[in-house]
Amino acid sequence: MATQDAASPWVFDTRELVRRAGAMKETSRVVTAPDRLGTDVIAIKAGDPVEVDLRMESVMEGVLATGSVRATATGECVRCLDDVDKRVDVTFQELFAYSDRAAHHQQVAGDEDEDDVHKLEGDLMDLEEMIRDAVVTALPFQPVCRDDCPGLCSECGARLADDPDHHHDVIDPRWSALADLAHPGTDDEKKRN
Repeated sequence: MATQDAASPWVFDTRELVRRAGAMKETSRVVTAPDRLGTDVIAIKAGDPVEVDLRMESVMEGVLATGSVRATATGECVRCLDDVDKRVDVTFQELFAYSDRAAHHQQVAGDEDEDDVHKLEGDLMDLEEMIRDAVVTALPFQPVCRDDCPGLCSECGARLADDPDHHHDVIDPRWSALADLAHPGTDDEKKRN
């Protein structure tokens, strides 16, 4: 595990709570997204503010972090490619185990997935990875500007929301010979040319 940077806005100090079961502390913080939080289609942009409300509770195994995250994600509508702004409001809850408790649990239970256990490093708790996971899973897989967005015309790319009656007369190539029969002067004109 990498050493946590106490100066990082994602790192919270639990010194007041450590090893005092039942102690609780609430805090709020606005942090800046260090890089994109999301997917290629929609994300909280690097440098955008992320509001974090956190309640830290000391329990026998470690510190229980419960909170919420609020921010605005931007992206493109997958149907019409217009810009989309989605308000992100997610909650999270995770136990950050004391290092000795996590090691004991792993030894007793035989857990091989040590990476799944969040641990306190000293008195510090880094929420960045956990918040990133919560935000990414809360974002829409296919964001749309509105639920009934008609998208773009598959023939010419026109925005169907701008012209609801937009259509093209497309003739199935298997019936094109019959379409020529519907216009009687067409064959005579072709022979003259």
